[in-house]
Amino acid sequence: MMVIHQIKVLQAVVSAIAEGGRGVSGTALPQQPVKALKLYEFEGSPFCRRVREVITLLNLDVEIYPCPKGGTKYRSVVKEKGGKLQFPFLIDENTGDQLYESQDIIHHLFKHYGKTGKTPQKFSSYPNMPYAAVAGTLLNGARGIWINKKIVNRAAPEQKLELWSFEASPYSRIVRSLLSELELPYILHNVAKERWQDMGPAILRLKPGKYIPLEGGKREKLLPIMQGKMQVPYLVDPNTGVKMFESAQIVKYLKKQYGR
Repeated sequence: MMVIHQIKVLQAVVSAIAEGGRGVSGTALPQQPVKALKLYEFEGSPFCRRVREVITLLNLDVEIYPCPKGGTKYRSVVKEKGGKLQFPFLIDENTGDQLYESQDIIHHLFKHYGKTGKTPQKFSSYPNMPYAAVAGTLLNGARGIWINKKIVNRAAPEQKLELWSFEASPYSRIVRSLLSELELPYILHNVAKERWQDMGPAILRLKPGKYIPLEGGKREKLLPIMQGKMQVPYLVDPNTGVKMFESAQIVKYLKKQYGR
């Protein structure tokens, strides 16, 4: 099982490389909305990936409602609220907007939660077909696209799970893919890398020694919540009281708790 997990990690690493480094870094001082943004999406969609990369750049926290193909919980909600089955679908109760189309969502996010209110050129001229994101999805084994058929019609947990992550983290991608396949709604807490000292894996950062977050940044505020350890993924399940790091252990837990 561990060998299989490491293969998945390697695929996720290659998937992140295919995206050219997007989804790694973000602002240390995000403009968090008062009411949580609600994103209906699925991990394997290249168009959803576009949006998640920008959410990481803006370092926003959002509620994720997974809508894998074959899903029964939230796809119908999207059809009811928006009139069609298309993803991603964003609901922003702060502005009253409901948006399809990844590019429209990206413009909306920069307009309301970016520093200048304008979409940077890098994020305003995506090709109609996101070839890099498609390649990333394929390189990741197309995980997070289809529902796990074992859990069809299973009720969602009473409380949303919480995941600390950033888009390009290969270990987090594995966990997000499984959350998508299990249709488990969760609160995504982005902990984007805020400066060069944050770069590299948790145990092998570019700046050696004890990790000290940027003063006043989002990571500094979240560090106590994450047991004083800046490592992703970090999962909290308020339904069971479980709090854990390490993607392999998280995957094992999710499959045992929600995958049967």
